[in-house]
Amino acid sequence: MRSPLHVRTSQHSDRQGSEHVGTTVPECVTVPFGTTDPVGTTAPVSATAPVVPSRKLSVALACADADWPYEDWPAPDDPYVGRALPVSPPYRALRESPLEGAVDVVVLRCQDPSVAFAELLKAMGAMSAPVVVVSPRRDSETVVEVFRGGAGYLVDGDHCITMLSSAVMAAAVGHAYLSPTACTALREAAARMPRGGEATERMRSLLSPREREVMELLATGLGAQEIGVRLGLSEKTVRNNLSNIYAKLDVRGSMEAVLKWLGAELSLRL
Repeated sequence: MRSPLHVRTSQHSDRQGSEHVGTTVPECVTVPFGTTDPVGTTAPVSATAPVVPSRKLSVALACADADWPYEDWPAPDDPYVGRALPVSPPYRALRESPLEGAVDVVVLRCQDPSVAFAELLKAMGAMSAPVVVVSPRRDSETVVEVFRGGAGYLVDGDHCITMLSSAVMAAAVGHAYLSPTACTALREAAARMPRGGEATERMRSLLSPREREVMELLATGLGAQEIGVRLGLSEKTVRNNLSNIYAKLDVRGSMEAVLKWLGAELSLRL
């Protein structure tokens, strides 16, 4: 299965760039690197330069059991997505002409990802296109299952059109994009998982006392701005600390950092 190399989270805010963990993607409370801090209330931070696609992306819309709600997506001026092509179950068309080899990302709209996501992955076979799941399900078990499968996750009512395009762009460059509610569900699941014991403490010892303070607050869901207020630091200083933390922990963004900090083993099926 596909593995989300980086995780992006988002928080509702319709600014120009959201904060995904990994590269920078437009924001609507989302999480591109180097924008706002989506973990918690803003968007996660990452010190990576914005990614500008050399061409607009082609998306396959796999609607399992509901109509696609965004008839006008993508808009003509969408900076990332050029076209969206509908595909119906059982999704065999993904591996047939004219879609075969022409799809950059698959967006799965479904009521129950535990069934539809597995069906989609089976239909895709060796097809390497990343997946973004859009669903009303917001329970931790469902979100974790999709995340482990290597896909991004947007909860209905928890994202906007800008965030959807951001999620597609994030997926195209190897990141798993999570809407705020999905991000919260993943955190809750991580909090219930066995801790890493001594290995986790050794990992935490790599950080300076200030960086540990920043991570403790990041793990509660606060963004860079809120962390700065709590610690009496500027937002820029907090972001610099986060960049150092990500390098020391060998992660690409806030969600990955939090999962590692908590010692949660959300192993991925590759």
